[in-house]
Amino acid sequence: MAPIYHFAILLLFCFISPSLSSPRKLAALVQEQPLVLKYHNGVLLKGNVTVNLIWYGKFTPIQRSIIVDFIHSLNTNRAPLPSASSWWKTTEKYKGGSSNLVVRRQALVENYSLGKSLKASHLKALANKLTGNTRTSSSISVVLTAKDVAVDGFCMSRCGTHGSTLPGRGSARGTYVWVGNSETQCPGQCAWPFHQPIYGPQTPPLVAPNGDVGVDGMIINLATLLANTVTNPFNNGYFQGPAAAPLEAVTACTGIFGSGSYPGYPGRVLVDKVTGASYNAHGANGRKYLLPAMWDPQTSACKTLV
Repeated sequence: MAPIYHFAILLLFCFISPSLSSPRKLAALVQEQPLVLKYHNGVLLKGNVTVNLIWYGKFTPIQRSIIVDFIHSLNTNRAPLPSASSWWKTTEKYKGGSSNLVVRRQALVENYSLGKSLKASHLKALANKLTGNTRTSSSISVVLTAKDVAVDGFCMSRCGTHGSTLPGRGSARGTYVWVGNSETQCPGQCAWPFHQPIYGPQTPPLVAPNGDVGVDGMIINLATLLANTVTNPFNNGYFQGPAAAPLEAVTACTGIFGSGSYPGYPGRVLVDKVTGASYNAHGANGRKYLLPAMWDPQTSACKTLV
């Protein structure tokens, strides 16, 4: 299981020397760190990859459409550049070619059947809800928890996670992703830069491109985990460090959204002239999203869209 942590970047805020306080010096400090994700010869998720969505708790139809449109955006070439699909194309540079995500099934669990305080075992049970014994290795079950649902480790150490399940009778080993809505629980940790961080410089937050701090924060974390999943689905793909707590395709580039970024500053991004919202990617149905940098195997560097 590989959680995504925002605390590493937040804690950096607290340890920056005053002598490195200028944006140019801070950017240089970050860029000097070597970054190589080693391929560990495992299976990656390539070709057509089925995505099943499990909505746990109450999400509005608009919130659901923002997230579904984002997944559709990863494989459409109709949006103007810079686009979510051009961001996703970086995953093609990892061994094996392209990963085409296809939303197949969705389940609404609005009755909180497992309660409002979930453990890891609950997430795995929810992930199996739409697959049962028909799970394939080229599928991702995405569990999305509403803003009033607590999950073990949420906010304290992670904003989401991805992992795999053991094969069942007649089914392959599967993968799953969990992302929570942090709007009311910890937006400073899991919805930055749309909310002021809990540590470090209290710079003004960016305006969320879809007008929903919680869901726009979920998009950042979902994008992170989908990229991490297809490039390291079973903990033997691309990563740096220990397999139990790896730096992966996007977590290796935490806190970077545009050029010139440094700890506490997401970088230069685009701004909608009408709404003032910040974004760096166009998506399906006219959507706009803010997507994190991804490690590029060809350059061994974090790649941003803008």
